[in-house]
Amino acid sequence: MEMEILKGTWNEQKGKLKKKFGWLTDNDLVLEDGKEDIMIGKLQIKLGKTKEQLHAIIAAL
Repeated sequence: MEMEILKGTWNEQKGKLKKKFGWLTDNDLVLEDGKEDIMIGKLQIKLGKTKEQLHAIIAAL
């Protein structure tokens, strides 16, 4: 997944993720410059998914 593309549409993607996974909070989905890997890691733990699975879920939104 291209992080530049993700950053450009993050608010929309964030809403879709919260709709699909109702237990995610805004704090789980904070995308800060240079800290994308930290956010992805937190989501991996919270959703129990691999990095590749998570990228596929986001790409499919």
